[in-house]
Formats: sequence, structure tokens, C-alpha cells
Amino acid sequence: EHKASVQHLWRVLVEKGYIYKGTYSGWYSVRDECFYNESELVDGKAPTGADVEWVAKEESYFFKLSEFEEPLLKMYSEHPEMVAPKSRLNEVVSFVKGGLKDLSVSRTSFKWGVPVPDDEDHVMYVWIDALTNYISALGYPNNDDNDNDVNGNFAKFWPAGAHIVGKDILRFHAVYWPAVLMAAGLPVPKRIFAHGWWTKDGQKISKSLGNVIDPVELVEKYGVDATRFFLMSEVPFGNDGDYSDSAMIFKCNANLANELGNLFHRVCTLAFKNCNAAIPTPGDLTEEDEEMLATVRGLREKCGGHIANQAIHQYANSMIMAVKDANKYIDVMAPWALKKTDPQRMSTVLYVLMEVLRYVAILYQPLIPDSANKLLDQLSVPKDERTFYHLDTCPLKPGSAINQPVIVLSRFEVPGENKEQEAGSVKQKEQQPKQKQQQ
Repeated sequence: EHKASVQHLWRVLVEKGYIYKGTYSGWYSVRDECFYNESELVDGKAPTGADVEWVAKEESYFFKLSEFEEPLLKMYSEHPEMVAPKSRLNEVVSFVKGGLKDLSVSRTSFKWGVPVPDDEDHVMYVWIDALTNYISALGYPNNDDNDNDVNGNFAKFWPAGAHIVGKDILRFHAVYWPAVLMAAGLPVPKRIFAHGWWTKDGQKISKSLGNVIDPVELVEKYGVDATRFFLMSEVPFGNDGDYSDSAMIFKCNANLANELGNLFHRVCTLAFKNCNAAIPTPGDLTEEDEEMLATVRGLREKCGGHIANQAIHQYANSMIMAVKDANKYIDVMAPWALKKTDPQRMSTVLYVLMEVLRYVAILYQPLIPDSANKLLDQLSVPKDERTFYHLDTCPLKPGSAINQPVIVLSRFEVPGENKEQEAGSVKQKEQQPKQKQQQ
């Protein structure tokens, strides 16, 4: 089906006059599967560092990419949100303004790939084949909007809401792909977002350096949730980011264990001990209580906006800041001190905090799903009341029983921390006799 889809697209481009036969000579990178101009080479290699080889006078079909310079620039100008982040849009615009040459879209030097219709000496350039997967998977060219037919998916789901791609293949997705779609009379994707690369301890990740990060090993060492949280919160999505064990430990200890986990345990323990092991019954809310609740009630809309813009790190930061606000609230209200002076006020403060934590745990599910659900278990939130829909429709029910609180988010040991503590203890003991002699 994919082969038929790619060949159909090729025939459409031929019929519309956008493909012609000629000869090609130039630099080609097998690893990148990309042609490069002489001016793009850096020290005799592709901009990516890949080796290139000279292709001399090879017969090839060409796509008239040069005719789409103005249409592409107009599209970027009218829809600047189409390519993101903005720095990547600037790169793409600069590349197109530099002038577009017709693109070689077939090879004769190898046979693997989709054969060119009516000329099987040629196979299609790999990116024409690969990019068409986006629409062949939806049943292209069948455009019947039939709910009972898998081929109706093309009418229902194209154009794509967003392509998420690596920054190294942005050109193919933001220049070549839209041009091919325009030529075929098909809608272009609504958004193309290019993510960056990870480095480790400031160095590029490569097999030769032996510093490859194995995600399976990360999960075994830190757990799924901590790994997810760090990768989604540490670096603005779209930028390059640097990984180190120390950064992972610091981030997770600070935001998850110290701020979120500790707050949950404190609040639930106070409620369990002082409110008959149940959700407390609140009294009248103060202005401070309403402000605290308003903070988390606005999170869903705020986080939704972040996700719509692929700003995953801002989603995470919104959650982090909400927890910080809750920690400030509990420190100011000091419910542990209200037990003797104003038990009803204590119950109100604890209810507000538990309701805030319900919002936080539900919204944290996309980032730390397992831990967030364990936190919701602490609050006795029913399994069928944990979606975003339930944020504003299913508040905690006063009097509902809660279980003995347990620590859900623990601290990771900081390398060398125990040795420093042991050294400090030894030093203390050594100083004690001297102190007695001085006395």
C-alpha cells in the first residue's frame, strides 16, 4: 500500500509538470541520505560531520524545487507558527532565501527503494519515499471521508497538526515536504517542531567517546518517572540539552522529593493524625485560601497552552511553581500550630491543601504517571475520577477515609554525600576531647 501511495504521488507530480529527467553531479552523504552543495561542506564533510561522496554525471529525475521559493517564503511569512522554535524558522527562511535548486529525486546506482513508475532503472530518492509515509499510513490517495473505511483516515486526519522532528532533518520537513505537497495540490502540515540534541557532561554523545546514554539503564537506576521528569523539565523543548547524573539527582531531589513528595507526606500525615484519618471538613474560606485554590484551578488552561505550543518544559515549570506556592501557603498557615488554637481553621487549611494536591497530582500524570497515581491513592481519589475532566467536577469529599501516609517520592543519594557526613562525624568526635580540655 505504501509503495502504491508513493508511486501515485510521483505520477501526480509528473502530470502537473514538476518532475523532469536530467543528469546530476554533486556531493551526497550516504549516512544523511542527503545531497549537499559545495558551499555547505565543512572541512570536506557534510554540516553534520558525515562523509560525502562525489556523484558524477548520474542520470536522475528532478523535482522543480526552485519554483517554490516564493510560495514557501510567503507561507512562512503568513504562518510564522508553522515552523518552531523561532530560531529554527529563521534557519529555514535563511536557507530558502539563499536560493533553491531543483532537487534530485531518483538514483540509478542502487536498486533498494521504491521504483520510479514506468522507469524501473530508477528508484526514488529516499526522502520522497520516507516523507510520504505520513500520508500513505492514512490511506492516501483515497480521500473518501468514510468512518467505516480505514482509507477515510486521510480525509479525517490530514493535514497533520504537528510534525515533531530532529533539528538535523528540519530541511526535509520544512522545505522539501511542503513544496512537494504544494506541487501535488495537497494541504501542508499545520506545524513542524524541531527538537534539539542531548549532550553528556558537556560533550557530544557518540559511540567513539563511549558516553552514550542508555535510557533503559537510566530507568533501572532512577525509575521511569524521575527519568521522564528530568528529560521534560530540565531543558526548553527545542533547545540542545546537557545530561549529567548530578543534574538528574539535583533536579529530582529538589522538585520531586523535597517539594512535592515532602509536602504530600506532611499534609496527609497531619490529616491522618488530626482529622480521624479522613478528608477534613472545611469551614469558611479566607482570601488566602481562595487565592491558593485559584492558582491550581487556572493550571489546566495554562498547561494546555504550553502543550499546544510544544512547550513541555513550561508545563513542568507550571507544576513546579504551583507546588512551591503550596509550600509557602502551608508554612504561613502552619496547620500544626492551629491544632490547639483553632481546630476548625486547621481542618480548613488541610482541606485546601489536599484539594490543591489533588489538582497537582492529576495534572502531573502526563509527566510522572506512576508517582502521580500513588499520590492520588494517598488522597483516596477514585480511579475513575482522575482525568482532566474531573479537575473541576469531582472535589475531595469531606469525611472520606484516607490510608496511613507513605513516602512516594524519595531522595536519591548524592554521590559522596555519605562519605562527607561520615568524615564530619569523625571530625566532631576528634574535637570533643579537645573541647573538654579547653573547658
